[in-house]
Amino acid sequence: MWYGVLCGLAAGAFWGMIFVMPRWLAEFSPVELALGRYLAYGLITLVLLMPRLSGLLRRLTREDAWVLLRHALAGNIVYYLLLSTGVQLAGVAAASLIIGLLPLSVTLLGRRDHGALPLRQLAWPLALVVAGIVCINVDVFTHAAVGGQTWPIVALGMLCAFGALLCWTWYAVDNARFLKRNPHFSGAEWSGLYGLSTGVVALLLAVVAYCGGWAGGPGESGAVRDWLRFWSVVSIVALGASVIGNQLWNLASRRVPVTLSGQLLLFETLFGLLYGFLYQHQAPRPLELCAIILLIAGVAASVWLHARPQFGVSSVIRTREQDL
Repeated sequence: MWYGVLCGLAAGAFWGMIFVMPRWLAEFSPVELALGRYLAYGLITLVLLMPRLSGLLRRLTREDAWVLLRHALAGNIVYYLLLSTGVQLAGVAAASLIIGLLPLSVTLLGRRDHGALPLRQLAWPLALVVAGIVCINVDVFTHAAVGGQTWPIVALGMLCAFGALLCWTWYAVDNARFLKRNPHFSGAEWSGLYGLSTGVVALLLAVVAYCGGWAGGPGESGAVRDWLRFWSVVSIVALGASVIGNQLWNLASRRVPVTLSGQLLLFETLFGLLYGFLYQHQAPRPLELCAIILLIAGVAASVWLHARPQFGVSSVIRTREQDL
């Protein structure tokens, strides 16, 4: 289980990049950011899988293909389209705090899975998480500069971030359940097939979007659009957050209960905030620092509860063996 925790932490470190990419490429629309990132993801995955691609495709069933399609849409394209819109309209901190609800939403959705602790035993860790999120909320609405935008625009951005939260909540739980039920693909193989399916869907959507003129204009009107910089950044994010991050998350999903994997998603929010502070060249304010401490404490408490001998990995394995 501890190996799974470390993989979840590392995945969060890579995923944190996605919160600052819309700021790095503010002159591009959210549609362009989402489709560009996942086109690069698909191409990188294709190159990595080329030596064994035919063998993987022969093992792929119709049910597997359907799972890959729905995960590519909910867990990647629609999720990042909504998130990048939320970042551009409401800011990095506001979008991060909404995504910071993932530990609560994933824990609630996966509370009936094998290996899941009863919610009453997670009351204190979840209370710490809620307190941390409240601190971030108070700080954002007290200090955040919205760049001259009206509050309805900022509220729309937060609504988009909330939609991204719903997409990733469903994806995280459904993906964890699928991996534990289907050991015929390793985490690396499933991550590769996931990348290929995402790239194919992104390519089809890109053709439709540009032929129909739905890709949208620049994210910030009048800004110069540097396409070389665009493809460089989206390729770096695709390699780190998608290829490496998703593989690490698949390894974590097989080794930890769903209720704990929900807590590990907080690392994405924490690293997103860290990268945002570095990008803006500022230190966290007192409430932000308090929120970070509370979130880390909540995750640490949850890990400790799941690591107790009476609820270790061996009990989860025994439960699964009895089901089989």
